[in-house]
Amino acid sequence: MKSDIALSFSAVRIIPVIDLKDGLVVRGVAGQRDQYQPVKSLLTEGAEPGDVARALARSFAAEEIYVADLDAIEGGEPDRDSLAQIAASGVTTWIDAGTGTPESCRYLLDLLGEIPLNARLIVGLESVGSPRQLAACLEVIDPSRAIFSLDLQQGTPLDSKGHWPGAPVEIAELAIAAGFSRLIVLDLAGVGMGDGIPTLALCRQLSDDYPDVEWISGGGVRGSEDLEAMGEHGISAALVASALHDGRLEVRA
Repeated sequence: MKSDIALSFSAVRIIPVIDLKDGLVVRGVAGQRDQYQPVKSLLTEGAEPGDVARALARSFAAEEIYVADLDAIEGGEPDRDSLAQIAASGVTTWIDAGTGTPESCRYLLDLLGEIPLNARLIVGLESVGSPRQLAACLEVIDPSRAIFSLDLQQGTPLDSKGHWPGAPVEIAELAIAAGFSRLIVLDLAGVGMGDGIPTLALCRQLSDDYPDVEWISGGGVRGSEDLEAMGEHGISAALVASALHDGRLEVRA
């Protein structure tokens, strides 16, 4: 088990991922959430959120963890108990809990303040109904704490209501115009598959066009070679889960 290791590789920093479902940490597989099972990890026994968060913080000196509350994303209540467990690990959290309206953003901010949990809020394409709603969310969230997630499935934007342009680049441009300076580009088809990063070419195009924006991606990281490729394609941070739990990723200071 690794310890006292800065979670970075070359110019790309690693953000460990916790997917929450039914009060446990689960392993994501290609976005097929009904098939997600409790994670089995070399880092810790069990799948309790607090144990996994502490293991990631201890084993990799992680200071930030991305948390996807899958039940909340599917329309349920945010998992307060699990978030409180994660808060006890002392890490800063990036949280996607299905916020897509000003009201849902305000509700989550109030809940996080009660826990309390130091967090950045992710507004995901999957959850926000229109560009107008996206801009309205930034009237509630401090822009320095806000992250937009360009959610894709096999390259197609996850736009359930059909109010967004069909091209991922156009959606990213609208998010930047709304005031977001940190964007995640995530294709769920690559999550947990270990087949490499499917968003590299898109991230290269976006980072060339908008070099002042922080670009983040993940899903499919196999090892250090993928991190090198991400850095070469303008990505500054990588979302990683399976490669950490399986011990496939050697992280160096």
